[in-house]
Amino acid sequence: MQVTETLNSGLKREIKVTVPAGDMEAKLMERLNDAKTKVRINGFRPGKVPIPHLRKVYGKSFMAEVVNEILSNSTRHIIADRGEKAAMQPEVTMTEDEKEAEKILAGGADFEFQLSYEVIPAIEIKDFAGISVTRQVFDVPDSEIDEQVARVAESSRSYETKDGKAADGDRVTIDYVGKIDGVAFEGGAGVDQPLVIGSKEFIPGFEEQLVGIKAGDEKQITVSFPENYSAPHLAGREATFDVTVKEVAKPGKLEINDEMAKSLGLESLDKLREIVRGQIENQFGQMTRQKLKRQLLDQLDQTYQFEAPSKLVEAEFDNIWNQVNRDLEAAGRTFADEETTEEEARAEYTKLAERRVRLGLVLAEIGDKAGVTVADDEVQRALFETVRRFPANQQQEAFEFYRSNPNAISSIRAPLFEEKVIDHLLAEITVTDQKVSKEELMADDEEAETAKPAKKAAPKKAAAKKADADSADEPKKKAAPKKKAAAKDAE
Repeated sequence: MQVTETLNSGLKREIKVTVPAGDMEAKLMERLNDAKTKVRINGFRPGKVPIPHLRKVYGKSFMAEVVNEILSNSTRHIIADRGEKAAMQPEVTMTEDEKEAEKILAGGADFEFQLSYEVIPAIEIKDFAGISVTRQVFDVPDSEIDEQVARVAESSRSYETKDGKAADGDRVTIDYVGKIDGVAFEGGAGVDQPLVIGSKEFIPGFEEQLVGIKAGDEKQITVSFPENYSAPHLAGREATFDVTVKEVAKPGKLEINDEMAKSLGLESLDKLREIVRGQIENQFGQMTRQKLKRQLLDQLDQTYQFEAPSKLVEAEFDNIWNQVNRDLEAAGRTFADEETTEEEARAEYTKLAERRVRLGLVLAEIGDKAGVTVADDEVQRALFETVRRFPANQQQEAFEFYRSNPNAISSIRAPLFEEKVIDHLLAEITVTDQKVSKEELMADDEEAETAKPAKKAAPKKAAAKKADADSADEPKKKAAPKKKAAAKDAE
């Protein structure tokens, strides 16, 4: 086998491979001799079929197997022998001339093919001593727990149907249909929707107009969606809701005690408080983690500047771009609505894709050198967690899809590996804890999310949340639950 480099430019490589006809013939003869003892052909005793006859019957198909075997095995070995790592599966080019292909299959010509690929650039991992980050920590006070426990208790409060008009604090059960310019819009309808007046679950101005209504009443409510509403196509727009009142109910006594906790399936109020504290601390801990990670990735991005393989960038860009367009379509928006152009957006997301690819390669190299691994049982647990997010009737199908699809399993393993690499880095760099208030922690998050120009708001939602490779496999968060999309303000 003769291997000749025909292109070496930047990260691009092209390799010409020539397998002499004599070598192809030798491989073919091995297969024919092996088949001689196994095949059964009418008119010949077992093992007595002449090689020329076998070649006439099986020659082309056996030679095609030889070609596939060479392509499968030699590609990997050639790149490994060159001390290179291909960024993606190499492209293989062979002759398209039918006569030439026939000669190769007949053993009368050398087999030539060309490999085209990009290499992963060599990355020299630098000392981490110069990297320092600040970890913002919010110590959850008892008052925060008290507030959440009260909300839990409120959600389990009993209500009793009453005659007469609805007052603040009463629960009404309604059907509603939302319209803009007289036309019903998607997600703007609800059936048998319970709503506690004064809970501020619906958009501002909605609940106040329900005061005084009675069971059986029909009323049209006019409100305006907030300018910062989660669905951009509704933000700032006036809408009317045709409301039918099914029931009015008055609240029972609010109980925050062991009996209330037991009604939720817990052993005591203390146990409820313990669970609530854990959930709140986990929520704020995730915010802290994301901000810490963002700082770290920003510094890595500044430290490691190199040419990223274009094929990887193109693939990453396609993922981002498809998501951007799906979100725009779902929101009924265009690039013009976001005060930008498709060309400007493409340029921005190309830079984003380049950054993500570079950071992904850097983290992979750091992890490999540090011996970071992800155990199969860790992948299994993450797979079960992923499948649980699917509707119950789709979970088995989803499980089988992941188990039978190596690329899908890689999408489970990759973020686990990344988080372990981040943990390794955090143990190597300087991390300074800073106590902050809840408002400071959340304000920082909002600032980070809005750091890009406001005109990119809709595309940002689709792609920028994954920008720093910090949530590459996180399910995209919906703007609001479907039943709340029209009338409830996003929290």
